[in-house]
Amino acid sequence: MSTTERPPEPRMKPAGVPFSCSAPHAGSVHLAGTFNDWDPNATPLTRRADGTWAVSLDLPPGRYEYKFVVDGRWCCDPGCEEPAGGCPKCVRNGFGTMNRVVEVTA
Repeated sequence: MSTTERPPEPRMKPAGVPFSCSAPHAGSVHLAGTFNDWDPNATPLTRRADGTWAVSLDLPPGRYEYKFVVDGRWCCDPGCEEPAGGCPKCVRNGFGTMNRVVEVTA
């Protein structure tokens, strides 16, 4: 490589941080968290044919806590509400329930 050539730019990961929730019988799923002031209506997910719901958000680097709102019911993830359930991506919140955590890096 000559001194005028630059090394290739590192590939950027696809835009957006993916969030998904398996709730095949739900009528609606929303995402609420520290990134949207815990607004249970601010971020709707889209239902996929396999029964999962998904959305991608452009978030700056940082640590975020969130919950899914499935048909109006707040949950860490369906079936993953207690630490004994073995959810490694959850932390206890001030209400005695669990929040999911995502770390966004640059």
